[in-house]
Order: sequence, then C-alpha cells, then structure tokens
Amino acid sequence: MQNKGLVKLFAILFGLVSIYQLSFTFKANQIEDEAKEVAISKVSTTDENYIEKRSAAENEYLESISNDTVYNIGIAKYTYNEVKENAMNLGLDLKGGVNVILQVSVKDILKGLAAYSKNPVFNKALDDASELQKNSQNTYLEDFFIAFDKIKGDTKLASPEIFANRALSDEITFDMSDDEVKPIIDRKIDESIVSAFEVLRKRIDEFGVTSPNIQRLESSGRILVELPGVKDAERATKLLQSTAQLEFWYAYKGEQFYNFINQANELLKEIVVTEEDKTEEVAEAPQDAEEDKIADLLGDDPDSTDVAQNNPLAKLIQGLGYQGGPIIARFASADKQTVLDYLNMPQVRALLPAEQRNVKFVFGKPEKNSEIVDLYALEGNRDNIPPLSGAVITDARQEYGPTGKPMVTMQMNGKGAKIWEEMTGRAFAEGSEIAIVLDNVVYSAPGVTTGAISGGNSQISGSFTLNEATDLANVLRAGKLPASADIIQSDVIGPSLGHEAIQSGQMSFLIALALVLLWMVFYYGKAGLFADIAMLLNILLIFGVLSGLGAVLTLPGIAGIVLTIGMSVDANVLIFERIREELDKGKSQKEAIQDGFSNALSSILDANITTGLTALILFIFGTGPIKGFATTLLIGIATSLFTAIFITRLIVDWYVNRGGQLTFSTGITKNLFRGININFLKKRKTAYIFSAVLIVLSLGSLFTNGLDQGVDFVGGRTYQVRFSEDVSASEVTATLSDVFGSADAKLIGNTNRELKITTKFKVDETSAEVDEEIRQTLFNSLQPQLNISYEDFIANDEGKQVGLMKYYKVSPTIADDIKKESFWAILGSLIVVFLYILSRFKRWQFSLGAVAAVFHDVVIVLGVFSLTYKFMPFTMEIDQAFIAAILTVIGYSLNDTVVVFDRIREFFNEHTGWDFDKVINASLSSTLSRTLNTSLTTLVVLLAIFIFGGDSIRGFMFALIVGVIVGTYSSLFIATPIMYDTVKKGDAKDALKNKAKEEEEEAQA
Repeated sequence: MQNKGLVKLFAILFGLVSIYQLSFTFKANQIEDEAKEVAISKVSTTDENYIEKRSAAENEYLESISNDTVYNIGIAKYTYNEVKENAMNLGLDLKGGVNVILQVSVKDILKGLAAYSKNPVFNKALDDASELQKNSQNTYLEDFFIAFDKIKGDTKLASPEIFANRALSDEITFDMSDDEVKPIIDRKIDESIVSAFEVLRKRIDEFGVTSPNIQRLESSGRILVELPGVKDAERATKLLQSTAQLEFWYAYKGEQFYNFINQANELLKEIVVTEEDKTEEVAEAPQDAEEDKIADLLGDDPDSTDVAQNNPLAKLIQGLGYQGGPIIARFASADKQTVLDYLNMPQVRALLPAEQRNVKFVFGKPEKNSEIVDLYALEGNRDNIPPLSGAVITDARQEYGPTGKPMVTMQMNGKGAKIWEEMTGRAFAEGSEIAIVLDNVVYSAPGVTTGAISGGNSQISGSFTLNEATDLANVLRAGKLPASADIIQSDVIGPSLGHEAIQSGQMSFLIALALVLLWMVFYYGKAGLFADIAMLLNILLIFGVLSGLGAVLTLPGIAGIVLTIGMSVDANVLIFERIREELDKGKSQKEAIQDGFSNALSSILDANITTGLTALILFIFGTGPIKGFATTLLIGIATSLFTAIFITRLIVDWYVNRGGQLTFSTGITKNLFRGININFLKKRKTAYIFSAVLIVLSLGSLFTNGLDQGVDFVGGRTYQVRFSEDVSASEVTATLSDVFGSADAKLIGNTNRELKITTKFKVDETSAEVDEEIRQTLFNSLQPQLNISYEDFIANDEGKQVGLMKYYKVSPTIADDIKKESFWAILGSLIVVFLYILSRFKRWQFSLGAVAAVFHDVVIVLGVFSLTYKFMPFTMEIDQAFIAAILTVIGYSLNDTVVVFDRIREFFNEHTGWDFDKVINASLSSTLSRTLNTSLTTLVVLLAIFIFGGDSIRGFMFALIVGVIVGTYSSLFIATPIMYDTVKKGDAKDALKNKAKEEEEEAQA
C-alpha cells in the first residue's frame, strides 16, 4: 500500500477530531446533570407543581451559565452555549420531547388575500378544494385553482370582490387574466408561509429549548418542528398552534342579556326538545344561591326541577355573572360549542334588539383545574373587525400584578396608543369594560376606573401560571401567524421512555459489539484482532462525524450504527477470505496480502455502493427517525470502507513487516468451507418451486389477511400507556370501542402492563381542542385501571412509570403522502440499483436477476408480517420504520448478490475453458464462506438488538432478521439462477471476459 504515512496521519487526525467533537457531548451531559442536582436541591417533591418548578430552576441555572466559560481545551475556552452547540443532538426517542408537522392553512391565507370575500364562486371553490385535498397529492392552492376553473363561469380571479381589491391593487388589476393572477397569488401564499415560519422560529427561540429544529417542508405549507427535551408537551403544542390573533372589543353588561337568554330558551324548547329529551334523567340542578338566580332568570319556582329539565339552554347554565360585570353566565367547557350553536341560530339571534344584532358571543379562559367557563357578549359590527387589534403591539412582557399573580404587560405603537386612549375614555364614561381577546378567547375584561389611558400601555391579567404568562408574552412579541396552523402529525415522547430507550440501545450496542469482536478473533485469529481494532476506530469515527455534522442520533440511528458494525465485518471478511485463497495457491504471505486486498476491492465497492444507494434514497424520502437511520448508515458505510481498506491493511502490513506470521484462520476454522463444490444450478428448480410456494402464500395472505397498517399510512392517534398492574388488552379494546366507536389495544414490552392504543376517532379533526378532548376521554375510560390523576397521567417527568408515555398522531392527508413517499422510495431504490448493476456488468440479465431476488425478498418479508402480526408478542405495524427495514433488506440482499456476480465475472476471465454452468457453481461455492460468515455475523447483531434493543424497534429488527435470512438464500438460489436462465450462453462468456479485461486495463492504467 502506497502513501502509508499519509494514511497514518489522516487516521490520527480523524480520530483526534472525533474525540475532540465527542468531548463536548460528555461535558454538556456533565453540566446538565449538575443543573438537575441544583434544581432538586432547590425544589422539594412536596412543593405544589414541583415538576414545573424544577424544570424552571434547571433552565434558570443553565441560563445563568450560558455565557460563562465552562470548558477549556488547551488555550481554547468555551461557554456553555458553545459546548451545547457542539454536543451531539439526541432525538426524541432518546431524550423525549415533541415532534410535530404543522399545516399552515392556505385556505385562511386565500380568504385574507381576498379580503374575506362573500363571492359565492370563490367560497364554493374553497370548499371544493378542501374536498379534493382528501384524496389529492396536489397542494391546496393547486386544487383551489382547479376547483375555481371548473365553476367560475364569467367570474375572474381579478374581480374587485376577489383578488383585485384595495390591498392587492398594486399587483392585481381588473384587466388581468386568471393565468396572470395565479403566479401572483402563488407568490403571496409563499410569502405568508415564510412569515409563519419566521413567527414560529421566534416563538421557539423565546421558549428556551436546546437544539430545536424547525424546517419548512417543500412548498406544501407544512413546517416541521422538533423540540427535544421538552417536558410539557401540551404547553409546547399550544405555543405552536396559537394564532396570536389579539383583539380589543367593547363588552356589554351581562344582565343586558338575561331577557334574551330567557326568550332563547323558550324558543329552543320548540326547536330542539324531543321526546327522547323528555325521557332523559333529570340533570343535577344548580344548587343554593345559583339555583335561585337561574330560577329568577326564567321566572320559575326555585324548588321546581323544571329549571334543569326540558330547558335546552337554561339547563346548561352553571351560574350567572356578577351584577354590573361583563359575564352573562357560566357553562361547562364541554358545552361551549352547544351553547354557541344555540345562540347563533338565525331564529334565536332574531330575538336580539336591533342595536345588538351584531353581538359576538365569546367564552373566556377557564380557571386552572376548572371545567367552568364564562360567556361574554362583545359589541361586534357588520364587518367583524375589532376597534383595535394586536398588530399595534410593539412589546410584551411577563410581570407580576399587585396581588403577586403573573400577568402580561403590553406596549403599543403611536396609532394603537391613540385608539386605546379613545377606547378607554369611552369605557370610563359609560362604566363598561374592554374585553381582551386572544384567538377568540376572552382572557380578561377589565373596567376603566381612572379615565382615558394614554401612552399605549395595557395589560392582560387572569388566572395565569408563570409559564402561561411567559408563553403569552412570547407569542405576542413574535407576532401573529398569518393563518391558523393545525398539527397534522405529532410525536410526543416522555423523557422516562427516552431514558429507557438509551439504556436498551446502549445494551444492544455493547452486546452486539462484543459478539462481533469475539467472532472475528475466533474465526481469523490475530488478523481478526486487527480487524477489531479497525472496527473500534470505525465506531469512534461514526460518532465523531455525527457530532461534527450536528446530526441527530435516534434509536433507529443506533440500530443503523449497530447494523453498520455487522455489515462492516463484510469488508474484512471479503479481504481475509481472498487472502486465504491466495495463500492456498502457494503465494508468499506478503504477496497474498497484497493480492487479497487488491482482488477484494471491486466486490467491496460494489456491495457498499448498492447498500449506500438504498440508504441515500431512504435519506431523501424519509423523515424524522428514519432519516436518522439513513444518516448513520451512510456515514457508517463511508467510515467502514476507510477503516477496512486502509486501517486494517496498515496494521496487517506493520505486523508482517516486523516478522509476524498470519494464517487468517484458527485451528478450528482453518479448513472450514474448504474444498466445497456444490452444484447450485442443479438445485435451482427445487428452489424455484420452494420460492414460488412462499410467494403464493405471501401474496394470498396479503390479499386476504392484509397488513397491520400503522397510523403512518391510514391516519389516527396512537397512545402508549403504562399501568401499575396487569391489564387485559381485549377488555381495554372493548371499553374504548364503546367510547370511540373503534379502537385497538395491544400489549407491548415484556410485561402485561403496557398498551399501545390506536383509534381513528375524529381522525379528520386536528385542532388542539380535539386532541385534548380525546386524551381526556382516554384517561376517563382507563381511570379504573390507572388510579392516578389526569395531571399525573399526562405529566412528562423523568422516572415516570405509570400513565401516558408516548403519543403519536397522523392526519389522513399526511398519511397519504407518507404512503406515496414510501412507495417511491422502494420503487426508486429498485430502479437505481437495476441501473447501477447494468452499468457495472453491462448485461441486463444481471440486473434482472438482482431485482428479481430483491422483489422475492420484499414479498416474502411482507408475507411473513401478514401471516404473523395477529399473534406475535410485539407490534408488527407497517409504518415508516418498516419501510426503512424493507430498504435495508434490499441493500443487504444486493450486497450478497453483487459479491457473487463479481466472482462470476472474475472466474470467466481466469478460467476461459470452463463451461458456463461450472463457472456459476464454482463462483457460488467459492463465496459461500464469505456469504455465511457475513450473514451469521449480521444475524447475531440483529438478534442482539431484537432481544435487548427495546420494544419500539422490535418489529423493525424482526423484518431485518427475516430479510437477512431470505436475502442470503435468494442471492444463492434466485438471483444467480435467474441470470443463468436468461442469459444467452454463447455470448455471455465474451461479454464478461471483455468487461473483466476492460477493468483490468483500467486498474493497470
């Protein structure tokens, strides 16, 4: 090997840089452990909300040292912020946290651009586009244009009542055609989404999460947000989804609407009370003073049960507002929508006096730990435009009010200050209140007692926690979103589950590594020890590169590293087997080593390139953890090539040059697989029949039994819930099916105390309110087996052993996209590999044999999952992780096949007088030692991960185990025989000979 000095220098530098990069991770972990200890010492478990307070104390400590020098390397000094920036990022499945994909509502943006047009064609096109989106791969804007063109008639996008309005007059004029308007609207939509992205980025920066990740996904209006380490998932999702639409409205006095409520109730008796209602049990009547108030309101006898019976609206009232205040009445949170539906009925609103016809009925923010909310009546107008909006806010801060409770103070610009002075002056004169409304919720409705307020200062008070006030100030400073943003995919993992994943990942990693290291020494003796040294350097380089690139390490990523260890053995095995062959030919040790490394290079490169191509496709099409898997696999392939080809060679040459003797075997393995000459082609018909039976069984099961499709492909919500005692999955399924209409609960893990619960209940609704409603319903249904409070159920504290451990949601829209991307990932990998093999071997028959073997492997893996998913003791859902497994199987199967094809090509050049079938059989026999050695090593690694790596990747590992077994078989009995049966024997020799000679000439040149 030439340039040994350069390789040594590069290896040393590469290793030192990796150690340097990883040192930041160790230092960051040390500092964060110190922060936890400080928080524990400051906050006792007996304190109220101690989890929230400890988290705040921990963040406060880290913030206090953020710019302090905490790490010295020689003369270089690093602050905590710099250390954290250089440390390895852990994914959600290892650290816990929140991963969401937000869909910015393009429909809302279009409404805003059209100045909320009432044009019937425009609004119908919007509704039609929403319907098209359910089964469309287009963007919403594309479907809107399609829908509009279909129904527009003589209406133009540049109509004055659509886009040729005052706001867009500089860009859109009346005489423009639709084709001229469309690119302008497209650009405006893109600008709005960019604006939404920036608003979300500012909010996240203010939230104080370490190593957040926010990126826009193509041009679809989707934004990916990853917040590793976040413990309060509900708080984080509210922060992301809040539109921050701040408005200031005049509020009516509550008693002004008592007569209206009474009249509305009487009218509703005729509209909504049915015979079924009359036979219902009498609801619990309001008690004591509140009972008297409501009875007085209705003119009823307070002792009569009629107050709570046969009164559609009145029976929902939980209490009335105070005299002279802005609250009309109080209702249960669960009844909010029902109340609003009643009050906004046209025939009910017709009961209002003419001067109140534009009234806005809005509910307030509920008190902490309360399910009761207040109803307000706001002085609306025909255009539904508030007298003052949040656009005038220039700054917002969390402070403490006179009573010591958190509140938010705001500062307005000059224009806002003037309007605020006018509003407060009128409110003071009339003795009324001004409601401060955020995202259609009244946060407070203060009265003005000191006259008009100048200077533009205002405040929002209420039953805030410190975090709520801080978050509200943050979103107001960051600004409002240009449109609503719904979470269409979310993954919420508790930190305790992440801690368990790290432990299981570490165990599987160490066990797999130990087994591989021992096997190499057992099989190849001292040479195996040298390969182990190179492999350990390979692992150091993988982690160093991951840290240096700022890549995120996930549980599938750890699986990718461990799998890389198993597959990196393949390069050393190929080299050592070739050296043994050269020694058997009688060559000297140095000559055999040189020829062995040289002859194995082509197979090593081909095998790793095919695997790398599938990993690259997975990286392009994958998201989240799957991208992490592909990243580590790609890095691992590159570093394993470097260490196997150069580092192992360097160590072997050093040992031999010092007079050492290497046999590349041990006493036990010296003659293993030697002298084998199996007639594989003779057995091909039996193999064809066996494979045909497996494929027919697989396809039959796929068409009849189907697959257990996860929410990734069908949409829905999945909850991982842990109990303190054993539970029955069938009983929980029956209980939840009664509540949700349909639900499925499966036991996971090694005990009967953890369930994976999946439901498609309200799958099309993605709002935070619906998410909370379903979580609450789930908790209520499981409460008898849980015996904990709702707060403990959803809490995300470390060490948590009972409650909601993980939550995953996928809307049907994005599920369709995931399914499409998965299909293209598999198809793309097959096409790319077909073309690569065609370019390498110049014969389409080789490509056909390889792709046929891969198709064979994929169908059988799918068939095994279809046949066994109903009774396996672990989840076998078909999700994105499974697609990663399928692509890995494709890469592994091709790895095996390409090594055999390379040997066939080589034997054609060496043994020109042999018959075609003899060349094939000899090639397969000569590579059998390598094939079985690599397959067994990889299987040992996969079994270690399968057993010790945690339940979350057990199905993923099972797919790989089946794939490796089937892939090894297909490379011997399917790929090569199909190539043999399809090639024209006469010109096969010439083609292969010519190709081999060309490569030999290129190598010599």
